[in-house]
Amino acid sequence: MIWEALGAVIVGFAIALSARRWLPERFPDRVLTLATGPVAALLGALLTRSILGPGHPVQVMVAACAVGAALLSVLVRPPRRRHRRPAAPLKGHRTAC
Repeated sequence: MIWEALGAVIVGFAIALSARRWLPERFPDRVLTLATGPVAALLGALLTRSILGPGHPVQVMVAACAVGAALLSVLVRPPRRRHRRPAAPLKGHRTAC
């Protein structure tokens, strides 16, 4: 049980670090991201272990990875849009002025 929990925390931290490294502008706060990953993975591992029981370490780690990634995706901000300047009116078209 201890090794599964420790493994889930390490997996969650790795997911959070990789998400923060690949998409730094999409995650609002570094501390929040790095805290959410391990906690979410631990939650997924403990929930899976309570459902399946002991003796399923692979399934527990897969669920830890899935729950960690799913809860980290809640923190993702949408990309910033560039401000587009208004298009110039086309020649020969009437404009409402």
